[in-house]
Amino acid sequence: MPTATQQQQEQEQQEQQKATLVLEDGSSFPGYVFGAHVSFAGEVVFQTGMVGYPEALTDPSYCGQVLVLTYPLVGNYGVPDVSAVDQLGLSRWLESSKIWAGGLVVGEVCNEPSHWSSMSTLHQWLLSEGVPGIHGIDTRSLTKKIREHGSLLGKIVVEGQEDPTFSDPNKVNLVDRVSIKEPRVFNPDGDVRIMAVDCGLKYNQVRCLVKRGAMVTLVPWNHILDPSQYDGLFLSNGPGDPQMCKQTVEQLRSVLASSTKPVFGICLGHQLLSVAAGCSTYKMKYGNRGHNQPCVHEGTGRCFITSQNHGFAVDAASIPPEWAPLFTNKNDNSNEGIVHRTLPFFRFGASLRLWG
Repeated sequence: MPTATQQQQEQEQQEQQKATLVLEDGSSFPGYVFGAHVSFAGEVVFQTGMVGYPEALTDPSYCGQVLVLTYPLVGNYGVPDVSAVDQLGLSRWLESSKIWAGGLVVGEVCNEPSHWSSMSTLHQWLLSEGVPGIHGIDTRSLTKKIREHGSLLGKIVVEGQEDPTFSDPNKVNLVDRVSIKEPRVFNPDGDVRIMAVDCGLKYNQVRCLVKRGAMVTLVPWNHILDPSQYDGLFLSNGPGDPQMCKQTVEQLRSVLASSTKPVFGICLGHQLLSVAAGCSTYKMKYGNRGHNQPCVHEGTGRCFITSQNHGFAVDAASIPPEWAPLFTNKNDNSNEGIVHRTLPFFRFGASLRLWG
């Protein structure tokens, strides 16, 4: 834990270094830099969760994005031991091996965390990973702008640093950037063989599958999918536009045409499987990101509070006749899952606490 003197020095240093969040519509939000003193350009998105910033920052779905946290105070419980691993060799506290968000925007950053697991401040962690943060921003006004205008490109420009050009991360294959490069097996003595396609997977998904007795073979996003090698296929979450993952979609079309083994997709995995089934997708106005998204189950009318992080969605009007809607977001009526009417193929656009 940093000493009181170190915390004071950090705070004074942050207050001296100015930075500005600049949006593509010409608006700007002045503040102060914390973390790494570097500039970054990407898509500006907001997340409505009250807690969970270590998990959010390490969620590969935020790759290429400037993450705005709407909760006014961030960093108050510090950062846990990022080197700690569990029995599977995965990070114990984080959702991946690194911070994937390109930048962080908060109203107020806390330099004096108080929590039993805290090993460093948010500032120290971002600094160690080379990720810039900006605080002193009116995040309420910024979030209202994004909600009214729609998604905006933006950049954190640190005073004295080179001003980067605007960059749209959705125009590149972000999944290729975040996915593992070689297969990896967890719990090799498991009773059921699950092949998990890593499109930007979060570690807790592996833990929950293993907890239920499965052998999990984690494979890259463009891995050849052979139904003889698994009992069930899982498609993970991930960043960006599902239309960029053409190799995955082609593999899934082959699977759907040749096998009736269970297939389950979540978030981006839901979108990829839907595209393979014949659905179309679209970019949402500002996406659904947070821990409090209400979704209604089509069969029972029951409403679930879900965790979500996606900027693209499946067009409900494009769902083929052999498929049916499974969940609908009640904030914007976007589709959050579809299910095959006769075969064991289904997917969620959200996490229904299945992984927690």
